[in-house]
Amino acid sequence: MTQDLPKSDDDVQATRSLDMMGFFCPEPVFRARLAMGEMNVGDILEVLADDPSSEEDIRSWTNKAGQDLLLIEKKEKTLRFLVRKVK
Repeated sequence: MTQDLPKSDDDVQATRSLDMMGFFCPEPVFRARLAMGEMNVGDILEVLADDPSSEEDIRSWTNKAGQDLLLIEKKEKTLRFLVRKVK
């Protein structure tokens, strides 16, 4: 089941940002998972990536890990994800 995500982040502030520009699969997901392990429940991780496969990878990881994918934003070749730590 595909979840509709918001198209903007007007009311969402990231707790931590992870710049994965120039990194390719599986590095963005691997490092995002590590970063989430250091964060508290309710914190929001921003991930910036330019690997097109990151969109499917981040969706899959958040679904399997039970984390809350709040936003996928595409601007030119940059993908921006906001993920809330649930557990």
